[in-house]
Amino acid sequence: MLKKLIFVIMVLPTLVFAQHTIKGSLSPAKDYEWVILYEVTPISSLFVANTEVNEKGEFEFLLDSTISQGMYKIVYALPQEENNFDIIYNAKEDVEFTYNQETGIEYQSSIENQLVSSYTNSMSFVSQSIGNFFRQQSSDTLALASIFETQSETQTSFEDAAKGTIASHFIKANRPYIPKEFEDIKTYINNLKIHFFDYVDFNDETLQSSNFLIERILNYVFGMSSETEDDTTTYKKNIDAVFLAMNNAKPIAKKTLFEALWQQMVDSNFEEVANYISDNYLISIAEALNDKELVNGLTLYKSLSIGNEAPDFSWEEVEGETTTIKHLSDLNTAEQYIIVFWSSTCSHCLKEIPQLQTYIKTLETGRLQVIAIGLEEESNRWENEILKYPEFIHVLGMGKWENEIGNSYNVTATPTYYVLDKDQKIISKPYDFEALKKFWDN
Repeated sequence: MLKKLIFVIMVLPTLVFAQHTIKGSLSPAKDYEWVILYEVTPISSLFVANTEVNEKGEFEFLLDSTISQGMYKIVYALPQEENNFDIIYNAKEDVEFTYNQETGIEYQSSIENQLVSSYTNSMSFVSQSIGNFFRQQSSDTLALASIFETQSETQTSFEDAAKGTIASHFIKANRPYIPKEFEDIKTYINNLKIHFFDYVDFNDETLQSSNFLIERILNYVFGMSSETEDDTTTYKKNIDAVFLAMNNAKPIAKKTLFEALWQQMVDSNFEEVANYISDNYLISIAEALNDKELVNGLTLYKSLSIGNEAPDFSWEEVEGETTTIKHLSDLNTAEQYIIVFWSSTCSHCLKEIPQLQTYIKTLETGRLQVIAIGLEEESNRWENEILKYPEFIHVLGMGKWENEIGNSYNVTATPTYYVLDKDQKIISKPYDFEALKKFWDN
């Protein structure tokens, strides 16, 4: 009896702690140092584990029986939102893959992940054949019908193979529009657009726990172009269509997806489209969910859009024994103004601010005035540093990231630039000094 008890005690840790593994190999190996594993749900990303990547680019996670089946995310670099990919873990099999920056991911084990990968490759091949047919302007209607038949059979065979798996959610949702008879290219493309979301269930929690839905939306908004309209007009119409397609989705799903779409437009510098999303859809959704932080963020972004008057602020100027309160809105000393948020402890700032000074000196007097706002935790170093730039207007912003002026300009990094016209309206928001210089040179 004692021997049996000892055996159980020795075996139990193995049963509990070593059920399955997620193993990967990243290349080129020198580009990777660590990997993080998250379990993803429709409303959160839960940290599971992290591990180092060895000199060969290899890593491994040991998953115990407490790790449930579902969608997981592998993060391999910063920023996390850009350097990750989804994987399926069904708690029944090991997952092993190789990942290359150029060729993507390839699975050596895990039937579910291999199913999705094989399906994607197969349907992509068929889509290429359809594209080639139309590009060649072929009149062989039987050949096109054969391609569509192959597409239908491929879709059906993968749906059958994936029955009862997590992978089936993605394969079914990705079913494309497949004509039953010959269609010219204009008709076919129009029908592709009309039926793009026919099989997408926006309330499917598996899809919500992955990148699928937002990628599907982005493919539609950016991919369904128009030959007669500009990008901004086309994007707005496509966004309207997306909203109609997800009409039955729960409010939290709409908020998540439209917030991601809004962020994509912000990152792509489509400011007008970003504000269109917030004004027509996202603010009302956020208000209904009582998400005040999102509403405030959307409102702040719009207030800082090109063409709007820059938020006003004040500072003290001391001349001898006289202290004067100055306001941005009262300035009339130049044709344009540059507001730069910087810090005396920021290495990028200490590199770019002298470049800005040198550049300003090449311009005619009165053309440009710099207002340099130092976001600081303490003032000693800043007070010494500003002596190098006597031609700037200097404003001390204590509290650094909690400074009122910085917050009103949505400053999250230094240096941050705003260019204003003579009436203090925002005319440019360059990313760095080189972008600022390019703006002026053009």
